[in-house]
Amino acid sequence: MVCSLGIEGSANKIGVGIIRDGEVLANVRRTYITPPGEGFLPNATAKHHREVILTLIQESLKEAKIKPADLDVICYTKGPGMAPPLLVGAIVARTLSLLWEKPLLGVNHCIGHIEMGRHITGAQNPIILYVSGGNTQVIAYSNKRYRIFGETIDIAVGNCLDRFARILKLPNDPSPGYNIEQMAKDGSSYIKLPYVVKGMDVSFSGILSHIEELADPTKNPNKRKKTQEAETPAAKAADLCFSLQETIFAMLVEITERAMAHCGSNEVLIVGGVGCNERLQKMMQIMCEERGGKLFATDERYCIDNGLMIAHAGAEMFKSGTRMPFEESFVTQRYRTDEVLVTWRDD
Repeated sequence: MVCSLGIEGSANKIGVGIIRDGEVLANVRRTYITPPGEGFLPNATAKHHREVILTLIQESLKEAKIKPADLDVICYTKGPGMAPPLLVGAIVARTLSLLWEKPLLGVNHCIGHIEMGRHITGAQNPIILYVSGGNTQVIAYSNKRYRIFGETIDIAVGNCLDRFARILKLPNDPSPGYNIEQMAKDGSSYIKLPYVVKGMDVSFSGILSHIEELADPTKNPNKRKKTQEAETPAAKAADLCFSLQETIFAMLVEITERAMAHCGSNEVLIVGGVGCNERLQKMMQIMCEERGGKLFATDERYCIDNGLMIAHAGAEMFKSGTRMPFEESFVTQRYRTDEVLVTWRDD
């Protein structure tokens, strides 16, 4: 039985979770929210995390009804992510490790999402669609590694949604992607957008540029007319949100289905913040049912960045014998999913 505390702070969310032998004891989180039309900058995000992290540690221990002495290991997100926010989690984890005399483990952010998703849903060996603000990957497990079958060649799907939300000046509370999802429900007309699938990879930057011009034609000076009256009217925002979701989610479903066919799998697991999107889940479910497969997904408690996923993945690593020297407790902005040796799976 392993009791693990995990700290996640790779982007604008800072979370602390505690898990004991697979039982969720605590999962607390705060989100750094900026004004509409603005993104979150690394240093400002790190400042937010520094201001709330100790409170979250205290809240997690209280919610879990345990003492530091009951913990077996302290875990933190080693990467990938934004360096200043990552450092906040790493420094606090190192401090707690020394203060409480507990082992320390750095966890890959994506591995945390995958193992939390597998644990909560019960998926055995699924094709994994990992979709978030900073990552877009189709993954399958083989020979002690999570292999990347396809990914974005430019920006992540969550980043595409977030940046379009800024163009529309949608609120960042609770998240830009969520607000696009809600607006898309009022859309009724599909507007054709670029559909960019290159083998098993996808591209979103061109779609974003194109839809930005549809939302505000004046953004492209080469397409401006001589008079204001002659300019093309901006498309309806709800229709644009609807069309954007339908297009980019269809791309993701396509490459996921191709991975299922290649691996002979009948399971799909969606993880990452964008995985909360109900329309994405519905489109993926239709594809899975047509293939006689099954979709696994979680709600915002587990698919949005959280400390619990780091605690759980770290606990699995710790139980399998993984240990990390203290001098290796650094962070890295680039930490590929397939770099991690999966020591905790027998299949």
